Parts: sequence; structure tokens; C-alpha cells
Amino acid sequence: GDVWLTDILTQCAWSAARTRDTYLSAQFWRLARRIGKKKAAIAVAHSILVISWHLLTNDCDYQDLGGDYFTRRNADRQRDRLIGQLHNLGYRVTLERPA
Repeated sequence: GDVWLTDILTQCAWSAARTRDTYLSAQFWRLARRIGKKKAAIAVAHSILVISWHLLTNDCDYQDLGGDYFTRRNADRQRDRLIGQLHNLGYRVTLERPA
């Protein structure tokens, strides 16, 4: 695409990565672990562009999904991952539902 647009969106992505409890920040750090910070910034820049297009097309307000969106989306996966980490540390875990 346009070089100027890419530069601006990438700067916005770096800024969004440093915010607290936002969807874009969670997305950046989730991707940065796997693919590196620079590629994650480009991916978040693309997400900003897609969000902007939807906001302008649908004439609506932006509603952030929250920093815990990915955890809420896969709660069972998060639970199993944390249990696995405790097993790797040498603990035996039993789960009980709260009353």
C-alpha cells in the first residue's frame, strides 16, 4: 500500500502496544512473542486499518474488546495451560468449582 499510510499506521501500532488493558495491546504482545516486535507492529497496524474501515463504513463508535479478550475467548485453554505449567514445576493440581 501507500508508504505514508504504512508509516503512520505503524507509529499508531507502536503507541497502541504501550497502552494498558486494550485489545490492540494484547494482540501486539501475543504476536510479539511468536513473530517478533516489528512484524507484530505491522499486524496491529493492519488491524487498525481494518477497524478504521469498519468504523467509517458502518458509521459507528469503536468499542474495545479489552485486554483480556484472548483469555476470555479460550478460558478452558488458559486453564489447561496454567495447570500444565504447575505440573512442569512439580505440583499436583486438583480443581474444584466454587460453591
